[in-house]
Amino acid sequence: MTTMGAGMDGQVGRRRSALLTATTLAAALALTGCGAGDSGAQDTAGKAAEAPAANGGEAGRDAAAVAPEGAGAGVPDLRVDQRAIIYTGRMRVQVDDVDSAAREATAVAAQAGGFVGGDQRRSADADAVAELELRVPAAKFTGVVEEIAKLGRQQSRQIDTQDVTEETVDLEARITSQRARVESARRLLSRATSITDLVSLENELGRREADLASLEAKKRRLADLTALSTITVSLAGPAAKDTEEEAETGFLVGLRGGWKAFVVSMTVLLTVLGALLPWLVALGVPLAALLVVLRRRRRSPALVAPVSAPPPVPATRSAP
Repeated sequence: MTTMGAGMDGQVGRRRSALLTATTLAAALALTGCGAGDSGAQDTAGKAAEAPAANGGEAGRDAAAVAPEGAGAGVPDLRVDQRAIIYTGRMRVQVDDVDSAAREATAVAAQAGGFVGGDQRRSADADAVAELELRVPAAKFTGVVEEIAKLGRQQSRQIDTQDVTEETVDLEARITSQRARVESARRLLSRATSITDLVSLENELGRREADLASLEAKKRRLADLTALSTITVSLAGPAAKDTEEEAETGFLVGLRGGWKAFVVSMTVLLTVLGALLPWLVALGVPLAALLVVLRRRRRSPALVAPVSAPPPVPATRSAP
């Protein structure tokens, strides 16, 4: 019995030892695997972080400097200087000398690299008004507006902006596609073997080239509007009226308006009568004379003809 007990205790001890050894080995393998995984993840992250610097160079650093904090890769550039914006402005300034102020405004536009697109002036007295259309570079739009406002007393100002970035990008894509279509039509035209195919391909090529020219014209127009901003300046003299007067109402206003309408109507009527008077004189006098002569001729036979006596009536006799 003692020998059997000792044998059983030895077997239990060996089993415990083997179980402990297996557990220790499994723990060691797990730790080794975690360490390798962490090391591999760190190497991968390090390579991913080093890749943009190695491949992008200066462009990568510039993009990192421009991109806002927290923005990821592929975020579009939303800076104002990278967008196509059309600036237009309208302002009215009251000045003492309209001609002198117009020359100064023209000089301001020229110094900014622009030019005068239109110049209209009314009167030369104290109520004179000059309408100037100035085209200036978009980058100097605000500065030119401020300089013109200092020429006198600013009465009104209106600034409008229009973002045409998407339209510009769309035009670029359509132009690229249309150029490819034109080249394709030219290649097909060079391979035409019959008169029918030649005429058909020539017509198709003409349509495609016309569409391409229209798209390129739109692109040039947008480029001109975005590169050069338009400022419409009204320079008014000291006695010039405001741009818009409030509408007046009342009996006197209606009476004044009715009198003006009556005067205008009479003026038109007299003008028409004056235009017709020479014709009435030239045609009416001879016609009136002719009518008088005809009437006299109709009356003269009745006056000359003798008056005949009525025939005698025979006497009647009474029956016996």
